[in-house]
Amino acid sequence: MSEEVRIEETLARIGEAWNAGDAAAYAAEFTEDATYVTFSGDVMHNRTAIGDVHRWLFEGPLRGSRMVGLGQPGEVAGTDHKIRFLRPGVAHVLSGGGVELAGSAGLPADRESVVTFVLVEDGGEWRVAAFQNTRRSTEARS
Repeated sequence: MSEEVRIEETLARIGEAWNAGDAAAYAAEFTEDATYVTFSGDVMHNRTAIGDVHRWLFEGPLRGSRMVGLGQPGEVAGTDHKIRFLRPGVAHVLSGGGVELAGSAGLPADRESVVTFVLVEDGGEWRVAAFQNTRRSTEARS
């Protein structure tokens, strides 16, 4: 199996965990010392913090939400999904995505994001060491 396929499997597990509202499974895809930057600029500095925040989100404001677009070219206009190897065991992923709220019919433009991941091989698995979510500005697209 190629490294690209293994990375795509990690990204798929991230989406599946989000869609299941499973904070523990979501956080498990990150390294112990991962850095996670939200669209609003909040920063989490480790797997435990990532799990704790997402548990709160999945039980509260993002209950029943669905992650869309990750790894699916064209889902978020103008964002090609790309994997680039920086060196053996380290990869950068640029993708588009967003979170569709429960009861929504599709991803509204104001919830589209460009996301970046730095993944590292960690104990035989690809895990996210750094994540950045940047909400797309509607002004930038006009």
